[in-house]
Amino acid sequence: MAGITYDHATIQYPGADRPSVNALDLEIADGEFLVLVGPSGCGKSTSLRALAGLEAVTEGSIRIGDRDVTHLPPKERDIAMVFQNYALYPHMSVADNMGFALKIAGMKKEEIRARVEDAAKILDLEPYLDRKPKALSGGQRQRVAMGRAIVRHPQAFLMDEPLSNLDAKLRVQTRTQIAALQRRLGVTTVYVTHDQVEAMTMGDRVAVLKDGYLQQVGTPRDLYDRPANVFVAGFIGSPAMNIVDLPLSQDGAVIGDQTLPLPREVLGLLGSENATTATVGFRPESVRVVPAGEGFPFEVVVVEELGSDAYAYGNLHLGGSGAAGDDKLLTIRVDAKRVPLKGEEIAIAIAPEEVHVFSPESGRRVSGDVAVPTA
Repeated sequence: MAGITYDHATIQYPGADRPSVNALDLEIADGEFLVLVGPSGCGKSTSLRALAGLEAVTEGSIRIGDRDVTHLPPKERDIAMVFQNYALYPHMSVADNMGFALKIAGMKKEEIRARVEDAAKILDLEPYLDRKPKALSGGQRQRVAMGRAIVRHPQAFLMDEPLSNLDAKLRVQTRTQIAALQRRLGVTTVYVTHDQVEAMTMGDRVAVLKDGYLQQVGTPRDLYDRPANVFVAGFIGSPAMNIVDLPLSQDGAVIGDQTLPLPREVLGLLGSENATTATVGFRPESVRVVPAGEGFPFEVVVVEELGSDAYAYGNLHLGGSGAAGDDKLLTIRVDAKRVPLKGEEIAIAIAPEEVHVFSPESGRRVSGDVAVPTA
């Protein structure tokens, strides 16, 4: 096992206008489970494939442990990759699929069988070792692909959206199994997904990418509580953070004929940029319903009842003074036992201490302490 380092790693395809991955600086500790997450085209899979040796690094370097592997072929990197599509041999049994790489490497049959049986025990695949992949469910096939990686005893596991082909319920179950398995084995793991819920529930740390650039890396809690910029704030969290552009007064952000108070130091930082507006973010759980006349007017459009939780989607009335227009669509969490009616106008209060403020010019966070966006 070993740590992994991306040192200003840049990957640009021939003829492309810009790099797919731009000067990626990232340290992954030995035994860590790191998740690369971001929207389609952000460079997360390209970063993983470059680590595997499947894409060429045009600038910078990649190290696994103390070895510079930037220009090494994949077979010399001592990594095991788990793909989205399982890539199992249909004519081979589960046991043969799991042990095939060891057979090619010339390992003795007894040793192969021992490793396969050990991995099957870990993955609850012992009853299926003699079956063919077509006789397995999608989740079982993905576990076989995991087993094929485990038997190699690699320095690192690389996983490229391995749960994408599973249904929603099975994804939740399997992601729990993968996270538990990684902690048991202690193997450095880099996991790629576009699903931020998957990223937040599985990773020791999460690295958020956009347009080839690393936006922020930190623990799931760091990203949720202290997003480095507007993109991370809007991408991390489900439901997403509410983000509104609002005009500023000397006391805070103006909503209609009322003011959402902001800290003096935040107003000072915005003033140093000569900003007349601010980008304000707050999560659905930072809002509460208050008696009429006490808060900001909010018109309920849709109510989503989820059993223990309920969310109201509706319009915050900005009174024509907001940069976004007269109304802004928001999501708020409401009491699941006393949900408002569709079309009802209610009053809401936003907890000032849970408001995030971002520069309207750069999009960078200006409220509270935040880790630097890159590692």
